[in-house]
Amino acid sequence: MLSQIRPAIVMIVLFTLLTGLAYPLAITGLAQLAFHDAANGSLIERQGVVVGSRLIGQNFVADHYFHGRPSATSAPDPNDASKTIDAPYNAANSGGSNLGPTSQKLVDRVNAAIEAEFAAGRIDVVAADAVTTSASGLDPHISPQYALAQAPAVAAARKLPESRVRALVESRIEQRAAGFIGEPRVNVLELNLALDELH
Repeated sequence: MLSQIRPAIVMIVLFTLLTGLAYPLAITGLAQLAFHDAANGSLIERQGVVVGSRLIGQNFVADHYFHGRPSATSAPDPNDASKTIDAPYNAANSGGSNLGPTSQKLVDRVNAAIEAEFAAGRIDVVAADAVTTSASGLDPHISPQYALAQAPAVAAARKLPESRVRALVESRIEQRAAGFIGEPRVNVLELNLALDELH
């Protein structure tokens, strides 16, 4: 029996060291060498202070900032741990709402978002990403259409020429990767940081 147990124990120890220690360390080291910025969270710093990540959306609510895509993230209900409550931009709990087209909650939320955008004067034509959430609930990007639609309201709030704000948006449009992957997009955090640098 010992002759059967000993090889099994040796294999467990060997594969634990290989797959649990050596492989993760090798991949981590390779990622640090080849993709240092991405491996460390694609963090954005200003004056030595981390202000966010290029990969995680933030909640901008002030009129003088561009607003990101709505967020559907949630958090545990403090009154009942078996339930959740809406907690927009909760980076600890990434996920979509999973609400279907027949959900009244989804219809009400989208209608309220449309009314709020029109009332605030941030948009003249509703872009889909202005009122719908992404699968992660933390999308850091918006479409150029949505960003340009917000330009007049942001320019008015900052007392800047609209043409200057529109030019800033257009300069921040990221094109499709490799010319065909994804859609053109604008990173909201980077756009707002560039906006703060305008004089």
